[in-house]
Amino acid sequence: MKLVSWNVNGLRACVRKGFLEYFKEVDADIFCIQETKLQEGQIDLDLEGYEQYWNYAVKKGYSGTAVFTKKKPLSVKYGVGSEEHRQEGRVITLEFEEFYLVNVYTPNSQRGLARLDYRMLWEDVFRNYLKELDSKKPVILCGDLNVAHKEIDLKNPSSNRKNAGFTDEERAKMTELLEAGFIDTFRYFYPDKKEAYTWWSYMRKARERNAGWRIDYFIVSERLKDFLKNSQIHSNIMGSDHCPIALEICFKL
Repeated sequence: MKLVSWNVNGLRACVRKGFLEYFKEVDADIFCIQETKLQEGQIDLDLEGYEQYWNYAVKKGYSGTAVFTKKKPLSVKYGVGSEEHRQEGRVITLEFEEFYLVNVYTPNSQRGLARLDYRMLWEDVFRNYLKELDSKKPVILCGDLNVAHKEIDLKNPSSNRKNAGFTDEERAKMTELLEAGFIDTFRYFYPDKKEAYTWWSYMRKARERNAGWRIDYFIVSERLKDFLKNSQIHSNIMGSDHCPIALEICFKL
């Protein structure tokens, strides 16, 4: 079974830059996207053989997530926690027989850490949500988590220490999540791999220089580790400032 996750940073723009070609080529069983930046009715994707599930932000042209799956789930839930956390279209949960699939676009702490307090609240609510799901059946979490967990996960850790995505507070919340019984699948397979990034700034030719951050993840319940086959970063795929990531696991949908 193959799962793919990609922050497309505007799906309509990404479609013009090769999204559908990659989608067909990768032939994922489940394909998750973040930062769709659109409302219902603004795009019509012909994805033959896939069920489509969309979570739109109230604010136009902002945030948003979607999941495309070959098998219809047992149930679908949009959002997490209180109404406060459901305004931005950030979470979709699909329940399958063997596991829950959670697609997330984590709030960015923003320039000057203007939204760090909200981010900390979100992290606690979201972690508790995942733990609740995990108490019922295993969880596969994917998406843009907007944090580089360790120094190995970004090109310039020293100069970014107090910037959004690499603050001590955000990194500590990621540690809390993993210590709650979850695995960062890429580091499970490649614990020491350097210069493996999933996001690059559009400025200063960052992608050409591979001056990036690894902020997109597949994270799974610890008890799924023996089912994992591989976790990959498709850094050669363009169309967004993020690249797709993929997980292979031995579930059969």
